[in-house]
Amino acid sequence: MSEKGNTGARAKAKSAAGRSATGRSPSGRSPSARSASRLAAVQALYQMDMTAIDLNDVIAEFETHRLGQEIEGSQYCEAEAAFFRDLVAGVVREQLRIDPLIDRHLAEGWRLNRLDSILRAILRAGAYEILMREDVPTRVAITEYLDLAHAFFSGDEPKVVNGILDKLAREARPKDFARDETGDG
Repeated sequence: MSEKGNTGARAKAKSAAGRSATGRSPSGRSPSARSASRLAAVQALYQMDMTAIDLNDVIAEFETHRLGQEIEGSQYCEAEAAFFRDLVAGVVREQLRIDPLIDRHLAEGWRLNRLDSILRAILRAGAYEILMREDVPTRVAITEYLDLAHAFFSGDEPKVVNGILDKLAREARPKDFARDETGDG
């Protein structure tokens, strides 16, 4: 789970973007506008982390040059621009709240700043959506970010995403899981 070189991460991002934008997700679902927005948000957060680009500049770049565009011969799904903007700006706005919550659920000895930049972006976006977007069912958010983790990683990282987002969701929205615990679901 350590930080990888930019070249490898960019190749992964390009590969994952192509699969998510033009094909099916690892869960077998066709990509939706919101799925495309989530992928773009993770990529934008990654870009901000790696290059220190300004929030407004990265949003403008993605909306102008990436969302729903053809890139290197692949036509990307149309993304829901307002949802994309909310995810990226929301993570930045709520990062001081989100990061300690993620840190608390990492394995002993691990800290968020030690994780791969893409993994950090996935966890932050997923945590933001669970904590702040009550219009999105928790299971949908977890599944979407788990799909993204599978698109970018082949190791244990998807398990980390699933475990951390599940714990955050159970703390933040326990009612969403009440049926599971009573055996009614």
